[in-house]
Parts: sequence; structure tokens; C-alpha cells
Amino acid sequence: MPKKKTFSSPRRVPRVRILMGEMTAMGPGRADLIDAIARTGSISAAGRELSMSYRRAWLLIESTNAAFTEPLVVTATGGAGGGGAIVTDFGRSVVERYRDMERKAAEAIANDFALFSKLLSKPQLVSTLSAKKNGAS
Repeated sequence: MPKKKTFSSPRRVPRVRILMGEMTAMGPGRADLIDAIARTGSISAAGRELSMSYRRAWLLIESTNAAFTEPLVVTATGGAGGGGAIVTDFGRSVVERYRDMERKAAEAIANDFALFSKLLSKPQLVSTLSAKKNGAS
């Protein structure tokens, strides 16, 4: 018998994304990844911490670096001492500004967002939906 998955209700919060054309230059996932790299010193470890593949983490950092005038994260090639990744001063500054913009945006629309949230349906658990499809109540 397969394990039942349990899910917590998703948190309803506004999310800020900074777009550069069609590409996201900065968003909550990229900021979280950069914070994780700052903590771990490694793209691989940061990816694992966020349940993300190394390739996905690497591609996000590569595209994020390309979106800015300076790199946010720099890497060292592996070898006997191993590689690593460092968040630059510029990268820390960008993430700090982004987090400040997130906070200001959330504060600015807090009342409207609370009203809007009441219009959204209640999240349903996947296991509940599967049971309903199979005729169970």
C-alpha cells in the first residue's frame, strides 16, 4: 500500500518577481537559492537544501548572474580542495533590496490582498481529490 502524503495548506502571500523581458531576473525562488548558497558555500548543497537538482540550481544562478551588471554568485572550480560558491557583496545587496521590495509590496496591498484571499477557494489535498475521483466520500 503506498504511503499517504500529507500536505499543509499553502500559504497565501503575494510574490514579487522582477522581469527582464520574458525572463525572471529575480524572484522568491532565486533569492532563496542565493540565501542558501550564502549559508552552505555550495550550489550543490543549496540545491539539496531546497529540494532542487544541481542542474536546476546551476541554471538559475547562471541566468540570474546574466541578468545583472555584476555576478551575484561566483564559483570556484572543484579539485583536490573541492569547488564552492560565494555570494558576492553585490549579490547580497541585490537580495537585500529584493527582500525589502517584497516587504513593501506586501504591506502596500495587505488590505486588498486579505479581501482578495477570501475570494479564493479552499485548497484541497491531493489524496482527497483522488478519493473523490474513485467514488469515495
